[in-house]
Amino acid sequence: MSLINMGSGGDLKKISLLIGVFVLLKVQAAPLLTDDEADPGELRDDILDINRGLDLFEGDIAINPKRNAITDETRRWKFPIPYILTDSLELNAKGVILQAFEEYRLRSCVDFKPYEGESTYISFVKLSGCWSYVGDDGKGQNVSIGQGCDTKAVVEHELLHALGFYHEQSRSDRDDYVQIWWDEIEEGKEHNFNKYDDDFITDLNTPYDYESIMHYRPFSFNKNESVPTITTSIPYFNDVIGQRLDFSEVDITRLNRMYDCAESHTLLDQCSFELINICGMIQNEDDNADWVQTLSSPSDEDHTLVGRCRDSGYFMKFDASSGAAGNTALLESRILYPKRKEQCLQFFYKMTGAAGDKLLVWVRSDDGTGAVNTLTKIHTITGEGDDAWKVAYVNLKMTHKFRYIFQGTRGSTSSTGAILIDDITLTETVCPSLVWQIPNFSKVLATTPLGTAVKSKCVYNSEGYSFGVSVYPNGRHSSYPDYVGVCVHLCSGENDGVMQWPAENRQATVVALDQHPDVTLRMSSTRSFTTDNNTRFGKPTTASGAVWDESCQCFRSVDYGWSTFISHSHLQRRNFLKNDDLIITADFNDLTHLIKTEVPVERSAQPKDLSDPVQGEEMRQEPSKQREAAMV
Repeated sequence: MSLINMGSGGDLKKISLLIGVFVLLKVQAAPLLTDDEADPGELRDDILDINRGLDLFEGDIAINPKRNAITDETRRWKFPIPYILTDSLELNAKGVILQAFEEYRLRSCVDFKPYEGESTYISFVKLSGCWSYVGDDGKGQNVSIGQGCDTKAVVEHELLHALGFYHEQSRSDRDDYVQIWWDEIEEGKEHNFNKYDDDFITDLNTPYDYESIMHYRPFSFNKNESVPTITTSIPYFNDVIGQRLDFSEVDITRLNRMYDCAESHTLLDQCSFELINICGMIQNEDDNADWVQTLSSPSDEDHTLVGRCRDSGYFMKFDASSGAAGNTALLESRILYPKRKEQCLQFFYKMTGAAGDKLLVWVRSDDGTGAVNTLTKIHTITGEGDDAWKVAYVNLKMTHKFRYIFQGTRGSTSSTGAILIDDITLTETVCPSLVWQIPNFSKVLATTPLGTAVKSKCVYNSEGYSFGVSVYPNGRHSSYPDYVGVCVHLCSGENDGVMQWPAENRQATVVALDQHPDVTLRMSSTRSFTTDNNTRFGKPTTASGAVWDESCQCFRSVDYGWSTFISHSHLQRRNFLKNDDLIITADFNDLTHLIKTEVPVERSAQPKDLSDPVQGEEMRQEPSKQREAAMV
């Protein structure tokens, strides 16, 4: 229904509808960045805000496309896609581009490789704004990751364009799901809301996706900063469209259908034990007891569904309440065939008995004859008697076929409980350096004053730097009490005498984990910044503002990060607070090797145009303005 030529009755209806939207959409000013802020976090400019004033199709597509890459198979890419990280890019942008590659490898068959003279490739550049061409031109093409575009989700969005996808609200049936408020659109920008027949933009037989990373936000191309241009037929989704967390489930379904993906590159195994075959895992015949597939109950809730669904929600259980001390049960995975040299095993466990019961992780590997017989103990967890689901991350370094094994052991004859495991994921990635599970987060929110932080333990990264994370449950500053602030700081440690100071060119990445049992469907909140030579990244024992912390017996440097990492309202969505636990992971990785990455392009492979499609545009710093709180 168009609102352009309505009479007074239509205007009244419009006002009524928009008032209903305003109840859901909270408009807030982006934070004025202070010296301790990396960026505005959840309130940072979105793609169309950054690109305002650029002449781009649908706001971030270079040139008006004449062919649809979804239906034109000649414009689909062959994998792996060659890429160049030009040195025009900010160092942080190079890091998040590589993060985005890993997300594609985890969830699909899409892969990337460094450019080596191929005729077709993607060149990542820093020009004006965030934009891409659609599909493979066959001659080399740019993806611009300009100022303010350096987030993993924005890179994922632009790469989906490059892979052949358009914005969600462009599909032919969109009027059944969203309302376009034409008279609220900035003059001359109406064409960005055109819809296209399904012979041009096909939905690949998938439903309309409010959660798509390719959807416009409510205030896209608006002429009044407090009035939306697009709203949803189901009001709940007004605060969801335009999310910049990660791929949605439908995004991944379409990508895998379009490119006929049968499997992903880096997911080796995962299991939530919902099926009777328990994912091909086997019981060992040489132990004293068995792991039993157990249905969730009020006394023993599973982790997958948290007991919310009757007659569903299973986990594996080792009963440690009987038998001799030292009784064990072994549960072995199927044989797995790694392609990389490092893996990360993530799982949830609960120990309901007395302190002292043990859960061990082993691997059984190729003994050199082809038989999987060689046992190696990798990790030991000792129960603390607290009867709570906890998360574990265990690094493996397997290069040949292997099995991973869970061993439950009764600690003593006084043990009266059990050991439970659920939601196992094995990926060919490196585990995060810091994993911090904050229990009873609702209570933490209710009892922690504004501007007060809770702090993680300090951990070492692979180089030897010690660092930690601060979480401000009710915000760092009084202007944003409805947001969780998250910051990173350096800690003094035993290696400080030999480390390089300041610790520059390191990328700090913090993740608020979506605890969905299927790792390919997680939509976690991820943010990154890269350090420079500022004194805040100097040796913590001598850095200005560092304070002594009795809990770690160390100095902690000043916090640096995000006042508006994630809003309280978005924290309640998805699985961020499963079992009322907030799980934060963090890394502090060296990007020095990415400072010089640009390689020359062979003359025969020169693209037709590696320039900014908007000629004469300068890199601009947009003034701070009102922002809607969106899932970013």
